[in-house]
Amino acid sequence: MFNELEILETLRMFQEQHLDVRTITMGISLFDCATASHQETCRRIYDKICRRAADLVRVGDALSREYGIPIINRRVAVTPIALVAASGDSADYTVYARALDAAAEQVGVDFIGGFSALVHKGSSRSDDNLIAAIPEALAGTKLVCSSVNVATTRTGINMDAVRAMGEVILETARLTADRDASGCCKLVVFANAPEDNPFMAGAFTGPGEPECAINVGVSGPGVVKHALEAVRGEDLGSVAETIKRAAFKITRVGQLVAREASRRLGVPFGIIDLSLAPTPVVGDSVARILEEMGLETCGAWGTTAALAMLNDAVKKGGTMASSFVGGLSGAFIPVSEDEGMIAAAAAGRISLEKLEAMTSVCSVGIDMVAIPGDVPAATISAILADEMAIGTFNNKTTAVRLIPVPGKTVGDTVHYGGLLGSAPVMAVNPASAERFIARGGRIPAPIHSMRN
Repeated sequence: MFNELEILETLRMFQEQHLDVRTITMGISLFDCATASHQETCRRIYDKICRRAADLVRVGDALSREYGIPIINRRVAVTPIALVAASGDSADYTVYARALDAAAEQVGVDFIGGFSALVHKGSSRSDDNLIAAIPEALAGTKLVCSSVNVATTRTGINMDAVRAMGEVILETARLTADRDASGCCKLVVFANAPEDNPFMAGAFTGPGEPECAINVGVSGPGVVKHALEAVRGEDLGSVAETIKRAAFKITRVGQLVAREASRRLGVPFGIIDLSLAPTPVVGDSVARILEEMGLETCGAWGTTAALAMLNDAVKKGGTMASSFVGGLSGAFIPVSEDEGMIAAAAAGRISLEKLEAMTSVCSVGIDMVAIPGDVPAATISAILADEMAIGTFNNKTTAVRLIPVPGKTVGDTVHYGGLLGSAPVMAVNPASAERFIARGGRIPAPIHSMRN
């Protein structure tokens, strides 16, 4: 195993290969903030976040300076608000979103996640209130992110929630139409959502999590791409071994930062997330890793096989480097946030159907995908249903971020800037699934869920 001095020898990866600690995320339980008064609950939520996360940004900045490690985001994830607000006296849950936003702004973090509901088997009154509030909450706040878990392998798929989320996504797009539907960038629909995910927009602190914890996500697509350049022409066994070694080094850097942040903040260390999270910067792309393996372009036949091997090798290398691996821990393939994915989509080399196939071997397959604004809600729900089925029936996490952009059509491009990048508007199969979605109910859990 590498010691800390050996880890620091990899610092050239930060300057040359875009390695970074993508996020230090503090998870905070809000269960003790719940009261019968929504005003009092909001006050407690604000006070607790401000107290617990008061030093998060300062510590992150200090670690970045001292170790020379870029730490891109400092974030907070909280208990799903649908659970915290259940005993409150208001049906308007946007008040809780505004409290989260104010607290996040006060402590200086980049995002706060947890305006969330867990409705994989059914929904409570509180869940329904939260889901109804999502469009206005995301349109009226700057830093709040939202997620809804609509399926698990043990329970099946809540198709009533899937139908509702199609409508919620469209309404969120409408309310943020002046910003190219940017509200949808902060909204994720999950199957098998992890309770300790540090990445936005899907981060929340699950009921099984501690009072407070530090979870870290490290990203290094450029490191993996650079490592593979040294084994061009070698067989795929060598490729897998090279990826494992690179993932080991990446994870050890994250372990170092996580342990030190935990110590300085006086908060338990939670997990390292092994996800390869790309950016729009050239040289920091998951798609380019797949092309380095031998594909002419991402989206070509063989893409799913290459992505499967990449994910597996990253997890094998990462789990050797840390005993506490969690979150999503799989390569992200967001279209707008990955320079190679943007190029492939713009050239027509990758489609929604191919992204769906790729989801079978990674956590987030249809992610940050812009579609025409006139796509019906039922079609959006059907896309969600397909992705939820992949997660549920393959016993894995899947997640979707769709952006129906009002006034845009196939061939247009939307620009969000920063890590969110830009996205070509992609074509959607026009065949209707309206009667299927209108049935509602629940798709039963697969037979392999019976594992007691």
